[in-house]
Amino acid sequence: MPPKKKDTDETPKEKVPKAKKQAVKLVEVEEVIVPQVHKKYEEIHFVDSQQPVWNYSIFTEEDIRNFQYGTHYSLYKVFGNKQITVLDTPGTYFAVWAPNATLVTVVGYFNGWNKESHPLKVRLDKSGIWEGFIPNLNKGEAYKYHIHGFAGIKIDKADPFAHFAEHKPFTASITWQTAYDWQDEEWMKTRKQHNSLNSPYSVYEVHLASWMRPDKNNEHTYNSYGQAIELLVPYVKEMGFTHVELMPINEHPFDGSWGYQGTGYFAPTSRFGNPQDFASLIDAFHQAGIGVILDWVASHFPYDSHGLFMFDGTHTYEYADMRKGYHPDWNSYIFNYKRGEVKSFLISSARFWCDQFHMDGIRVDAVSSMLRLDYSRNAGQWEPNEFGGNGNIEAIAFIKDLNETLYRDFPDIQTIAEEATDWPGVSRPTFEGGLGFGMKWMMGWMHDTLDYFKLDPIYRQFKQDKFTFSMVYFQDENFMLPLSHDEVVHGKSPMIYKMPGDEWQKFANLRLLYTYMFTHPGAKLLFMGDEFAATNEWNHKSELQWDLLKYVSHGGMKHCVKQLNNLYKEQPALYEKQFSTDGFEWVDLNHRSEGVVVYKRKGLDPQNDVVTILNMTPVVRNNWTIYVHNKAEWKEIFNSDHKDFWGSGNVYNPDIQAELVDEPSHCYKLTIQLPPLAGVVIG
Repeated sequence: MPPKKKDTDETPKEKVPKAKKQAVKLVEVEEVIVPQVHKKYEEIHFVDSQQPVWNYSIFTEEDIRNFQYGTHYSLYKVFGNKQITVLDTPGTYFAVWAPNATLVTVVGYFNGWNKESHPLKVRLDKSGIWEGFIPNLNKGEAYKYHIHGFAGIKIDKADPFAHFAEHKPFTASITWQTAYDWQDEEWMKTRKQHNSLNSPYSVYEVHLASWMRPDKNNEHTYNSYGQAIELLVPYVKEMGFTHVELMPINEHPFDGSWGYQGTGYFAPTSRFGNPQDFASLIDAFHQAGIGVILDWVASHFPYDSHGLFMFDGTHTYEYADMRKGYHPDWNSYIFNYKRGEVKSFLISSARFWCDQFHMDGIRVDAVSSMLRLDYSRNAGQWEPNEFGGNGNIEAIAFIKDLNETLYRDFPDIQTIAEEATDWPGVSRPTFEGGLGFGMKWMMGWMHDTLDYFKLDPIYRQFKQDKFTFSMVYFQDENFMLPLSHDEVVHGKSPMIYKMPGDEWQKFANLRLLYTYMFTHPGAKLLFMGDEFAATNEWNHKSELQWDLLKYVSHGGMKHCVKQLNNLYKEQPALYEKQFSTDGFEWVDLNHRSEGVVVYKRKGLDPQNDVVTILNMTPVVRNNWTIYVHNKAEWKEIFNSDHKDFWGSGNVYNPDIQAELVDEPSHCYKLTIQLPPLAGVVIG
């Protein structure tokens, strides 16, 4: 997670007093901020401020009932702005939930930010919904809701359900829809096999703004969604990843939050283009055979004045009790999971991305903080639940409903939990008492593995139990092995400098670690830059160190990761039973002092089994003996010391002899040559 947010990017442009100045600002928005958005502002368009808002509704009684009960999972179809025609008159319908408001008006450039000219009507059913139709107001208009709220507070808010927002530092919503002509029919028909738990699942985690910039020295420049199609899609394809995970792409005002402090739960950020541009990026990934996972935050939201916090002058979306409603780690606020309307809002958001943008997965951020009332709180700072425990019962129920709904409506996707505790059954079905996620990040594996590899090889023999501990519990959940952005920021150092030794040994150790990762049971996730051994910590203000690829060491690391992805996809034993207890077997753990560990990965056909031999020391091991069963013919299919990876290339196995030593058990003795600080995979 990112550091605490220190300030906001709120710019109260609606304070510009005169219509003439508004028109000037309007042209500036067209020319400078989002040129792909306000094209019609070349001719300044104003709606007659004297023309009343029409009393119009698209809600049904069932909509209202489900919204209040927390069972309306497609609120984006009724809330927000909709360009429709009423009585042969085109215009825009608005609907917003503000239950404690006494007046809600729509303000924008179209009416000179007049706070009185276009009031919405409140429904009489006590739902707290304000709505109305403004004739002749069409696509591309910037607007906010001016709200007279609790205790006489007057505030301007962006639309929580808008699909598009102004480019920062401006914060208004824009009348816009998500219609797009998708060309990914083939992917959608076959994505079940790509997203299934018994298929290879290798994820490239990307922060879109800083992956590559048009001006690497200017943090305020961004490649567009279209440029990402030209640059990022072919790169991910070349590297062999099966999926890409986009760090939060929803609208957010502060770059330093990395997207985790969001204000637009139904809006792709305008930093890179409009919603159709975003859809085209997803479409391009799908046409390239790559799935897309959205990093999604339902644990907290920021305090920006135009956002959800104190939306109608009181605690509308967040808990009123700050023992539950305030997040001390991220200086933000926690959704009120008990409130039906908030639950409907959040599940509708998750469904929106799968429905409107064909997402193949949702990675839910900071699940641990949602589950526990005492998360990052000391005694006296939290109150036990009604049963005396520390579980947030409402959040647990919400998470279960979220997963049940997503898998019901989109059975070919995956939901993935970032959950760092021993909470039971995170990736088990709700009907078995689990939370219902498809996968869970294996944070214990990540910490233990990095702690082990940081050691000088001479000391690794004393910590082998830490290295092997993940195999004790790997079958408890459907685990994804994450080496994420969190491991290369805040002074933790880049991956290459976590490794001990001289330069050659650092690269050899990192190739060894990646070999272990890709042959360990479970799905994989690697953060951008790790694939070529970036030498700087990740900085969201710059771009990746692409110039490092001119060096054979970094180019070799990139090629190594590419070949590991290909190995993972080409060897069924590495994925067919990756979440099953019978998909893994220790072969040799009895050589601690030599630092050699051997294990087998097993698929549906024993003839497809592969064996991984890891040499954790910088010592060449000639004629190393291992014993395997049921398979007589073996060949080297991967060697992390290959010269193409900037390894020595001197120790390899062109021919592996198998000697039958016990016929009843079909046991064979293999003699292997082991390069230093390297992994060898035979199959």
